[in-house]
Amino acid sequence: MDTPSGVKDSIPAWINYSLQLPDEIPYNGIYYDPPEEERYIFQHPRPKKPKSLRIYESHIGMSSPEPKINSYVNFRDEVLPRIKKLGYNAVQIMAIQEHSYYASFGYHVTNFFAPSSRFGTPDDLKSLIDKAHELGIVVLMDIVHSHASNNTLDGLNMFDGTDSCYFHSGARGYHWMWDSRLFNYGNWEVLRYLLSNARWWLDEFKFDGFRFDGVTSMMYTHHGLSVGFTGNYEEYFGLATDVDAVVYLMLVNDLIHGLFPDAITIGEDVSGMPAFCIPVQDGGVGFDYRLHMAIADKWIELLKKRDEDWRVGDIVHTLTNRRWLEKCVSYAESHDQALVGDKTIAFWLMDKDMYDFMALDRPSTPVIDRGIALHKMIRLVTMGLGGEGYLNFMGNEFGHPEWIDFPRAEQHLSDGSVIPGNQFSYDKCRRRFDLGDAEYLRYHGLQEFDRAMQHLEDKYEFMTSEHQFISRKDEGDRMIVFERGNLVFVFNFHWTKSYSDYRIGCLKPGKYKVALDSDDPLFGGFGRIDHNAEYFTFDGWYDDRPRSIMVYAPSRTAVVYALVEEEEAVVEVVVVEEEPIEE
Repeated sequence: MDTPSGVKDSIPAWINYSLQLPDEIPYNGIYYDPPEEERYIFQHPRPKKPKSLRIYESHIGMSSPEPKINSYVNFRDEVLPRIKKLGYNAVQIMAIQEHSYYASFGYHVTNFFAPSSRFGTPDDLKSLIDKAHELGIVVLMDIVHSHASNNTLDGLNMFDGTDSCYFHSGARGYHWMWDSRLFNYGNWEVLRYLLSNARWWLDEFKFDGFRFDGVTSMMYTHHGLSVGFTGNYEEYFGLATDVDAVVYLMLVNDLIHGLFPDAITIGEDVSGMPAFCIPVQDGGVGFDYRLHMAIADKWIELLKKRDEDWRVGDIVHTLTNRRWLEKCVSYAESHDQALVGDKTIAFWLMDKDMYDFMALDRPSTPVIDRGIALHKMIRLVTMGLGGEGYLNFMGNEFGHPEWIDFPRAEQHLSDGSVIPGNQFSYDKCRRRFDLGDAEYLRYHGLQEFDRAMQHLEDKYEFMTSEHQFISRKDEGDRMIVFERGNLVFVFNFHWTKSYSDYRIGCLKPGKYKVALDSDDPLFGGFGRIDHNAEYFTFDGWYDDRPRSIMVYAPSRTAVVYALVEEEEAVVEVVVVEEEPIEE
C-alpha cells in the first residue's frame, strides 16, 4: 500500500484468517476459502432463545486441565458436555477475534473478521458452535468494538500510514490505560466496517449474540476513568458523552435484532446509562441486557472485611440497584477477578488453606468451613436477587484455586523498572476441572451446589418471575428473606447464631418444602436442615406479608423453600443425578 510515508505492507482489514508462522512475531494474512466440498455444513438449528440466561463464561485456550493452549475441537468434545451437565444454557466465549498478544485475554484485537488461529481453523469453530446448538446451548461471542490493538504490523493501527484511518487522531484516539486505539464512530467507513463485522459473526459462524466489551469506554470521552456515576442525568447527556459512539451502539443493536430477532446482546456498562435496554424503535440504545458490574465490586469490597462487619442492607441494595424493567446479567465474579493481581471469591475466603485442607480425608479448618459456606451463599444470593440472567466464569463454580497468569516474558518499562515474567509458563493458564470432579475433594461439593442452583432455576423459573418481594433485611439477626415466584429464599449471614422457629413472611398460602439447602452434606454442609419437614402457612400480617411460616435458620446457611402446588405430591430437593451426554 502506498502511504504518505512510503510503501507499507498491511494485512487486509477484512481478512478472515491469519496465522503466526514459526519464528515470526507478526501475524500473516491467509486467504481462507476451502472448496465447497470441504466447507463445514451446519447440521443443527439455533436453540430457542432462553427465557432466563445462565451464562458459562469461557476462554478456549485455557479450558484444558493441561498446561497448554486448548483447541476448538477439544472444547467442543470435552467442555461443552460439562457446561450442559452443569445446567447452563449459554456459553460466552472470549478471545475469538484474532489477537496477536495471547496475554491480552483477546481484548487487543488485530484482525476483527478472523477467528483466532491459536485454537484451530474457522471450520473447527463452526463445528464447536454446531455442537453447542445440538446440546441446546446458545453461543455468545465476547465482541470487542470498543478499541483495537496498537499493533502496526498486523493490526489496523496506522493502516494507511496515518493514525486516523479507523481511529481518532492524536490523544483522543489512544486509551492510555489499555494501550490501545479508539475508533472514530463518526467515520462512515468505520461504521460500515464494525456493522459488517457484527453481521459476519452471526451469518457465517451462527453465533447467537454478543457481549459487547467496554461499552462505558465507548459512550464517554473520559471512558469512565476516575468517574463516579451518581445517577445525575447530566453525567449521561453532557458534553462528555460520545454521541457518535452511542449512535453506533443503537445502529448495531438495530441491525442485529432486525436481521436476527432472537439474537441476544449484552452491554458491559458500569455507568447506568438510561434507556440502555430499551429497544431502538422506542428511543433506547437497544441492548437486551446490561451486565451488572457493581455486584462483583461489592463482593470484593466486602471480602476484604470480616463477614461480621457486613451489612445485609448494603448487600441487598447493591444486588437490586438497577433500573425498573431493565434486564441485568448478574455475577459474583467473572474473568476479571480471576486474573493475576486479583483474587477469586474462593481465594479471598480460604487463601492458603485451599492448598492443604480441601481433601475430605483431612480435617477441615474454621477457615475452610467459613469459606465453603459463604461461597455458596454469595453465589445464590447474587443469582437470586441480582437480575434476570446469571454469569459464571469457568472453574469458579467449584472455587478454582489460584489465579490466571498468561505465559509472558519480563517487561522493561521506560522508567527503568521491570515487571517479572513467568518464563512463558502455562501452569496457571488452565482450568483444573479435575478438582471439581474429584468426589474426595471439597471442591466437588461446591460444584454440585452450583449445578443444583442452575437446575433450581430450570424447574421454577424464578429469575424471570414478575413476583419479587424483599420482606426482611435484618441487621441484628443478619437475615435476608425474599420471594421470587413461588420460592422463598432465606439467608442467615450470622457467623454463630442459628434460629429455631424463625418466622418469615410469605404471600401465598399452603405448604412449603425445602427446594435447595446450602447446608446439605452433598454440598459440603453440616446437614442441619430436615428435608422431609413440611411448613404450613398461617394467616396474619408479618414483614408486610399476609402470611408466614416458621423455619429453622442455621448460621451461614441459605435455604430455598418452594410452595407445593395442589397437584404436586412432593417437592424434591434439587439434587440432579448424573446424566450421560448423547454424542
